[in-house]
Amino acid sequence: MNQLSNGLLELGIKKGDRVGIFLNRSIETAIAIYGVMNAGAVYVPIDPNLSLERVRFLIQDCGIQCLLSNKAQSRKLQKLLAVETNLKYIIGLKKDWKLETISWEAIFQFPTSSPKVRILEHDLAYIMYTSGSTGTPKGIMHTHHSGLSYAKLSADLYDLHSKDIFGNHAPLFFDISTFGYFSVPLKGATTVIATDAHVKMPASLSQLIDEERVSIWYSVPLALIQMLQRGVLEERNWENLRWILYGGEPFPIKHLRALMERLPQTRFSNVYGPAEVNQCTYYHLPELPKKEEPIPLGQIWDNTEMLILDEKNEEVATGVAGELLIRSATRMKAYWQNPALTEQSLYQQKTEYGTSKIFYRTGDLVMLDEAGRLQFLGRKDRQIKSRGYRVELDDVENALLEHEAVNEAAVFSIKDQEETNVICAVLTLKSKKQLAEKELMAYCKNKLNWYAIPQKLSIVEDLPRTPSGKIDRKVLQARQWI
Repeated sequence: MNQLSNGLLELGIKKGDRVGIFLNRSIETAIAIYGVMNAGAVYVPIDPNLSLERVRFLIQDCGIQCLLSNKAQSRKLQKLLAVETNLKYIIGLKKDWKLETISWEAIFQFPTSSPKVRILEHDLAYIMYTSGSTGTPKGIMHTHHSGLSYAKLSADLYDLHSKDIFGNHAPLFFDISTFGYFSVPLKGATTVIATDAHVKMPASLSQLIDEERVSIWYSVPLALIQMLQRGVLEERNWENLRWILYGGEPFPIKHLRALMERLPQTRFSNVYGPAEVNQCTYYHLPELPKKEEPIPLGQIWDNTEMLILDEKNEEVATGVAGELLIRSATRMKAYWQNPALTEQSLYQQKTEYGTSKIFYRTGDLVMLDEAGRLQFLGRKDRQIKSRGYRVELDDVENALLEHEAVNEAAVFSIKDQEETNVICAVLTLKSKKQLAEKELMAYCKNKLNWYAIPQKLSIVEDLPRTPSGKIDRKVLQARQWI
């Protein structure tokens, strides 16, 4: 870590400069993160699987002059450098490049002493870009304070201790990864980085959990569903797995129940929080969920305050839907070079002292139930009007997921020639057994109001994904369905 920090300073990297990390899952990612932050610079993870146009955009948008990589990315980097960028240095490659390069072997020759850089808690630590599958990605700016606050809160909440072994499934550019790089080391525990090869094969991933005696796991539901279905769990020993955390999107109840039944010794928790606040709520499942009841977001965690506001920015009562706003020590500083979006996303509540409390607008609709738990109702931008009626697209999606033959479902709306919202549903099935679309339509008629029934329904083998593994509804929406 210190050797990389000193190497960066020798290259002229200054406090606050952005340094790109262009690496697949590997041990170098840990060295990169700590080395960059220790030099006072700001790490910017870049997905190596992005298109070259998107990589160039991130480099230019963030003003990145130094990139950390390795020889596995050589071909992509050669294509990247065919067009002029801000880049001046690449660490992790041998010589004979168009710009200055320095190998990892050369980095490890620098002094091991800690560099003398004064870092304050509200200095920037990292910028994490949204996937931006369509439109312009947003750079989410987090400080050392927000990162450390998240590490402390999550480590305490999930009772991390030095004997824990954490299975890090998330790629570096996904905010879930900060648990493995920040929270786990804070308690002296061990992080096992799942390689790309492991992630691609559910059976290999489940074997990794077995062989490494993983005690805590955190991922999007998809990874867990794939291991449940194709990870040959009957051949694995997961007795050390004491806690499974999942987040990023809802976990279909039927799959969650099946996994919990298979792992009775394991505790399960629903984790919620946009990347702008890292995490803000939690719900520890006390028992097997009932098939007809959605999993709550639960309650806000420590050092956090919430508001639930209606469209007039007035607080709503218990049992009434509204937008969730979060004020927390883990909140981002701002969006990179986007003051208009930053202002739009933050809400200021005046106090009696003449100051303001600043909340982040999540865009998520929630309701506080009688038990004091937050219930997720969907996205503000997922509520549409179709045929004159308000329709919650998430409700349609949940209804489809209840069908025993449906594995995954993505519901979205598109505009027809008359600019009317048309509800579309794209599904994958549990097996290749044929299920006629007319059967699904008949099922929908029994589960949904007539105006919420999808007008377009398709069955496919796979659904498009964002780099973090979530279903990419924007890609589906962009296809021609009419």
